[in-house]
Amino acid sequence: MITHRPYGVEHPYATSPDQRVPVLPLSGERVRLGVLAADVDAVTCEFDSVSLSMNKVTEASSDAAALAGGEGHLSAAQAGALGGEGGWSVETPELVAGKTYRYRFHSALSTTDWFEVSPAEWTSEPVGTVNGSLVGDVEWLVSAAGVHRARFTLPLAPGEHVVGFGERYDAVDQRGKRLDAVVFEQYKAQGKHGRTYLPMPFAHVIGGAGWGFHVRTSRRTWYDVGVSTQDRMTVEVDLGDKPTVDVAIYHGDPTSVLRTFLDEVGRAEELPPWVLRLWASGNEWNTQDIVMSRMDSHRDLDIPVGVIVIEAWSNEEGITIFRDAQYQVTTDGKAVTDFTYAGAWPSPREMIAELHARGIKVILWQIPLLKTDPDLGEQVQADAQAMVRDGHAVLEADGSPYHNRGWWFPKALMPDLTVERTRKWWTEKRRYLIEDLDIDGFKTDGGEHAWGHNLRYADGKRGDEGNNLFPVHYARTFGDLLRSAGKAPVTFSRAGFTGSQAHGIYWAGDEDSTWEAYRSSVIAGLTAATCGIVYWGWDLAGFSGPVPDAELYLRATAASTFMPIMQYHSEFNHHKKPIRDRTPWYVEETTGDPRVVKVFRRFATLREQLLDYLTEQARVAVTTDRPLMRPLFFDHTDPTIWNHPLQYQLGDDLLINPVTEPNATTWTTYLPPGTWIDAWTGTPVTAGLVTRDVPIDVVPVYCRASAWPTRAPLFDI
Repeated sequence: MITHRPYGVEHPYATSPDQRVPVLPLSGERVRLGVLAADVDAVTCEFDSVSLSMNKVTEASSDAAALAGGEGHLSAAQAGALGGEGGWSVETPELVAGKTYRYRFHSALSTTDWFEVSPAEWTSEPVGTVNGSLVGDVEWLVSAAGVHRARFTLPLAPGEHVVGFGERYDAVDQRGKRLDAVVFEQYKAQGKHGRTYLPMPFAHVIGGAGWGFHVRTSRRTWYDVGVSTQDRMTVEVDLGDKPTVDVAIYHGDPTSVLRTFLDEVGRAEELPPWVLRLWASGNEWNTQDIVMSRMDSHRDLDIPVGVIVIEAWSNEEGITIFRDAQYQVTTDGKAVTDFTYAGAWPSPREMIAELHARGIKVILWQIPLLKTDPDLGEQVQADAQAMVRDGHAVLEADGSPYHNRGWWFPKALMPDLTVERTRKWWTEKRRYLIEDLDIDGFKTDGGEHAWGHNLRYADGKRGDEGNNLFPVHYARTFGDLLRSAGKAPVTFSRAGFTGSQAHGIYWAGDEDSTWEAYRSSVIAGLTAATCGIVYWGWDLAGFSGPVPDAELYLRATAASTFMPIMQYHSEFNHHKKPIRDRTPWYVEETTGDPRVVKVFRRFATLREQLLDYLTEQARVAVTTDRPLMRPLFFDHTDPTIWNHPLQYQLGDDLLINPVTEPNATTWTTYLPPGTWIDAWTGTPVTAGLVTRDVPIDVVPVYCRASAWPTRAPLFDI
């Protein structure tokens, strides 16, 4: 059998061996056609009445190698996502615009159906409309099959900076960069690859009169931010059935631009103060004994902790039931609510009550997929059957259920959360966790699994329009469940898109324990905040790979103390020794550095003292649209701030400059005009470049002088 899929698996950054490359060729291009055909000696391609002999592919795809995320539990899975043995390929002659070519494949065993390809070319003929007051140089990508994309420019003046596009990891100022906006799970090294879980087709242009733009689409967009032409940003937009693009232009300072954008797409709501305390978790905290042991250590070492995220609580068979629980299978796929607990989790209700008595809130992990492995238990099989039978699954174009094409939870079903009936069906299975066991929120992990331009959603959207919106629906779904059970909508997500601002908390996703990743994560927080994400954090010092050295761990701890969400987390290591916990006592034991617990305790205690300030300033962010983790350009027009992109304000009064390089003994901060106080000494400091000593228990923090009488007690530790 010969397999050819013109779009392949539709990985947004890599090709699979059975696809057409490029999918949409330009006039004058040659096209590589690939197939999978095992156990055959020869394959030919009949292309526009010409017979082309295909070559056997003997080497692994370079795309697949590039996807390997280094060491880590998902690396091999990611690298193998584009695999497939028995690959054959051929290159076509140059294609001519205006013509439709037919092709099919032959082997001694089979012949495929016909496929068609129509090369495209860019034209300035007015075949559609781009609305936007600053839009210029409009072009359209047109083939015999229709109009596929629009391309236009926006002006860039000398000295202007472009910040936004959702959560970005490579730079705060994207001028001089090429990037796109598509939700994608890049396992580690997001800054290196220029990919993100949480893109948005929105950005600020800062440094001149001040303005911003929003491409009002959920389809994929691309940006050349002054690379090809210094005084222009070129924007390219995927189109649907209508050749129309709507570009909102917002004028004013960054706060005004952000406010107008959030008026349109939704803004954060204030969450309870407990979310601003220290969060703790580890992928391998997979029993009740381990969870309580970790929290006992926090208590015994006098390290305050406010939230525990329990990831490995379920056996992943639906992620609705504590592992080892006994229950009666509901063969109709309805919610199970009556359990007898044993084994790894003998008494979850009592465990949660005890954690609450200690002042610790409980978050349980989720993934928006349902496994389909044949060896799973009866309940997950019944749920899968009901999901398909009762119309709750995202569908392929032919109406069959979509099976995840990505490397994590491969072939799993995906619930169609675009409609209320499925949102209710999916969440009712989890309601007892809130109402009976009294958990406090969900870690809404994943959300990047929708690959396919022609997937079908129940709200009428196809994949090219609906895929980016899936994580928005996902976080909303669990927020609504929590609200309906009388809880605050505390969701903890990594994926998102325009509209995610209104749905809970976000973290920067999977990353290594390196200084480079640390710097990338600070950038991620600042760019996310620029787009209206208020509650944001990261896995301090990284979650993947060997335990970080003490210096990196403590510098990251210090920085995280002055970010909206402070949390540590560690990756699954297949239960092999050495474990990879990021608890301060284990980092101390592993590194042999006796300072770790003492310094971590100091910062965790300081975080508790900052709680009222953080609560107050989160309210300021929600009500005024001035970010909580605030890039300096929101409050200061001094152009020198752009030379110090990792500095930021935490709310109105505190300016933070994380120490992001190893072996630092001093650290230089640029203080914008005004009077400032060194928060550690109470000493007034003159604006401009200020260098101070940075022992391991100090991160440069400066307070506005006018606020110092009120804020000074925060630093009395």
